[in-house]
Amino acid sequence: MRLFFASIALAPLAAALPAVPAVAQTADISVGMQVADVSGGAVGTVTAINGDVLTVKTDKYEMALPRNSFTPNNGKLLFGMTQAALNAAFEKSRAEAEAQLVAGAVVKGSAGTRVGTIDTIDAEFATIKLDSGKLVRIPRSGVVGSSDGAVIGLTAEQLEAQVGGSTEAGE
Repeated sequence: MRLFFASIALAPLAAALPAVPAVAQTADISVGMQVADVSGGAVGTVTAINGDVLTVKTDKYEMALPRNSFTPNNGKLLFGMTQAALNAAFEKSRAEAEAQLVAGAVVKGSAGTRVGTIDTIDAEFATIKLDSGKLVRIPRSGVVGSSDGAVIGLTAEQLEAQVGGSTEAGE
């Protein structure tokens, strides 16, 4: 699972994460640290740190989670969910995001602004009707669901450049 997808899919999940006991966070957090639940059970491993976001790999998924969801303790990071509960929450969040990917859904670009709507979508491709009326077909992996529609990693200008002067994608 790609980090980009995980971080979008987990946005609603991050707000619902249970808090772990508050402890002064003076310990260094580093890549490779083990993450454990409050009972000491293995949750995963920190694979990346990007500011206030830690990427944690469980036995199934790699996902971005807010740094303040963890409490350093004896060389490990404590987390308020078991590995099974975190995996289940991620799967639920991902399913909810995927359910947003339907014809007519609003598509936002990398700048967070509306670029158009999904015209058609299948397992391989998504065709986006840009606000200019032009159609652009992109790989299905290039569009992800969010709580308010779909998100792509391009701006409206980049999409317009892909279709040039045509009115149909691929013309």
